[in-house]
Amino acid sequence: MKSTYTIDPVHSSVQFSVRHMMISNVKGAFSSVKGNVVYDADAPEIGSIDAEIDASTINTLDANRDTHLKSADFLDVAQYPTITFKSTSIKAADDGLKISGNLTIHGVTKPAVLQVEEITPEGKDPWGNTRIGTSAKSKIKRSDFGLTWNAALESGGFLLGDELKLDFEVQLIKQA
Repeated sequence: MKSTYTIDPVHSSVQFSVRHMMISNVKGAFSSVKGNVVYDADAPEIGSIDAEIDASTINTLDANRDTHLKSADFLDVAQYPTITFKSTSIKAADDGLKISGNLTIHGVTKPAVLQVEEITPEGKDPWGNTRIGTSAKSKIKRSDFGLTWNAALESGGFLLGDELKLDFEVQLIKQA
């Protein structure tokens, strides 16, 4: 049966990682995710997702880096305060669900695919709400969204990689 769920922003997050100096990955997260999901466990293809991330909640555990990421060099949160994802199709696959949609970052909208790795069964919380949870992953190129700031390294290569790995941990509350 098709149900509508809201994203629980207190128990949901979006993490990312990017290659730094061609040596290791730097990780960060956005702490404010909200939106709605329509889902039917028996027919997931009839569902939909409409999610929004507050770009100003970026946190990489370094205040100076976070300030730079919020600036016009990167997310430009003053002009583009939100990151959004709106699904266009959901398809069952051998390894879970593939959710195609339009991802908007920095005012640029591009197609993106989320690979859903897990959807938990419904369960009741201590306050009587019905909840489900999900984990998903995606990879995007930051340059596709106009996030092109970089610096050449003396040893060759660049300070930042172009590929962003995205990890979604989302808890959903069923609406009456």
